Amino acid sequence: MTKVVVQNGNVDLAIKKFKVKFAKSGVPSEIKKRKHYEKPGVRRRNEIKEGIKNSRKKNRRG
Repeated sequence: MTKVVVQNGNVDLAIKKFKVKFAKSGVPSEIKKRKHYEKPGVRRRNEIKEGIKNSRKKNRRG
């Protein structure tokens, strides 16, 4: 469970910190992953495609 303390009544800053912590915890990506069932072969294929895409990005950057 993600918790954020509100300091000096600054709710906007607390919401901002909560969103960052929530995103870093990996919950949104888990929800997205589990929304629909994916066959193991399809999952493997997508992971390979994702790896190729990421390696191309790294090589392009420098």
